[in-house]
Amino acid sequence: MATPNYNYEKRQRELAKKKKKEEKLKERESRKTDGTEGSVHLGGGSDAEQALGVNPPLGSQ
Repeated sequence: MATPNYNYEKRQRELAKKKKKEEKLKERESRKTDGTEGSVHLGGGSDAEQALGVNPPLGSQ
């Protein structure tokens, strides 16, 4: 019976973690560039504006 290659298994786990971390970072960057992350709607405006997604400038309130 062959002995397990623990170094190979450990390296594969490390590579999987690295890949997952890079994918998360890429997702965060794409959300950041889209402007969807951290966007806050403070309310105000009419229902029609809210339905259309028209937000008042942040400094107006």
